[in-house]
Amino acid sequence: MTDQQYIHRCIQLAQNGLGTTYPNPVVGSVIVYNDRVIGEGWHVRAGEAHAEVRAIASVKDKQLLSQSTLYVSLEPCSHYGKTPPCADLIIAHRIPRVVIGCTDPFAKVAGRGIEKLREAGCEVVVGVCQEECEALNKRFFTFHQKKRPYIFLKWAETRDGLIAPLHKQEIAPQWITGAYARQYVHLLRSTEAAILVGAGTVWADNPSLSTRSWYGKSPLRVIIDPRLSTRKDFNVWNDEVPTLFIADRDYKGVRHFGQRTEVACIDFGGEVLPQLCKVLYEREVQSLIVEGGAHTLQQFIKADLWDEALVFRGDTVFTNGLKAPQLSHACLHSVESFPPDFLMTMINDK
Repeated sequence: MTDQQYIHRCIQLAQNGLGTTYPNPVVGSVIVYNDRVIGEGWHVRAGEAHAEVRAIASVKDKQLLSQSTLYVSLEPCSHYGKTPPCADLIIAHRIPRVVIGCTDPFAKVAGRGIEKLREAGCEVVVGVCQEECEALNKRFFTFHQKKRPYIFLKWAETRDGLIAPLHKQEIAPQWITGAYARQYVHLLRSTEAAILVGAGTVWADNPSLSTRSWYGKSPLRVIIDPRLSTRKDFNVWNDEVPTLFIADRDYKGVRHFGQRTEVACIDFGGEVLPQLCKVLYEREVQSLIVEGGAHTLQQFIKADLWDEALVFRGDTVFTNGLKAPQLSHACLHSVESFPPDFLMTMINDK
């Protein structure tokens, strides 16, 4: 197998940690001796062993390490955090060759791990499948380089381009997509750090914004509600999931409503979304799903504060209703099928 193939395996392993490693990146590692994989590992969650540590620990005969190549999707750390430096462990086991997918943008690493390995005499190859490795940690990279979360816009639209009917049904919701697509949305929620809606969506739909149809932790609920006007009997106030209300700076009331529900204030007389991103950055929120409504989604589009748009196209027709948001400078990345619906993933190519 080639270096590229082994890095692809690192990427596969790393994806097992998606949604559980925040605020750390997802990382996979493989150790190869004489074209044979003798160890594998990935980072499971923050505070626990990193991918390289797990891969080394999985090798039964440690004497082989001094004749092996270690592959890793992201540069090994060189600093003491909650765990010791991975670069030091690699050096201690005298692993002679290290192949790295991409460098780490985190200020405490940022090339220092590579430098430490080379100074110790390791042969270090950097940039194998670099674009794929950077895409793997698009949340982590965006957070550290742009000082904001990686932002997904998500909505469902009918075949005629509408996201809501003209007249809302009082008896039951009018679903645009089927059960498979709706379950997939819950999978998405389980992998991201936060989910956002405006107060209008809370009033209209009383959403839970939790991960109910998939295994995994529910994301932080973020509600833009300048006057905290939403009723306290709505689901977003139940304190069952960590929740952050974004209110106007003039709000002088209580800042904590239960153990997991709090209020952060910004100036709604200024540019709201950059302030919102700053609040989330300060809370180490690396990814955000914006679910609506249409006005909120369009505000993110207008401000050019989005990275991916996840557009579910249902087989439903409303004829009259609220038009779906309109993207600018978007590039179609992929199309997935959830019969009878499909998902178009658009990338901001600006």
